[in-house]
Amino acid sequence: MKVVLFHPEIPQNTGNIGRLCVATNTPLYLVRPLGFFLDSKEIRRSGLDYWENLKYTVVDSLEEVQAENPKSRFWFLSTKGKKLYTDVSYQADDILVFGSEGKGLTPELYEKHQDSLLKIPTPGPVRSLNLATSVGIVLYEAVRQMP
Repeated sequence: MKVVLFHPEIPQNTGNIGRLCVATNTPLYLVRPLGFFLDSKEIRRSGLDYWENLKYTVVDSLEEVQAENPKSRFWFLSTKGKKLYTDVSYQADDILVFGSEGKGLTPELYEKHQDSLLKIPTPGPVRSLNLATSVGIVLYEAVRQMP
């Protein structure tokens, strides 16, 4: 299992997600551009002293992640998804892709990956959940399913 943050904008979210990835032993990809510097105090504060244990890679494109993981299934999380994240039987080499806080994923990614778009239900009056919360929900479901 791996997590991809596509153009993340908020360092505190990325720090929290990094900490979550350390807790679950999940590698993290960060796809540029990033809306912050990786050595920012916000990353250090939210990631605490766990950031040094994080297995992360910074790449210039999602295609780089796909090239490094040619046999993996990619799941794209979005409010535009038709299928619930709980309707998937996750596999150990799956990759979870989350868009940026302000823009989500690109229209091209929505179009190209319609069949692998997943959503978290939000019956209350909100447009979306916080990115770190969303990663936690979906990643722990995937981890729960692992043998």
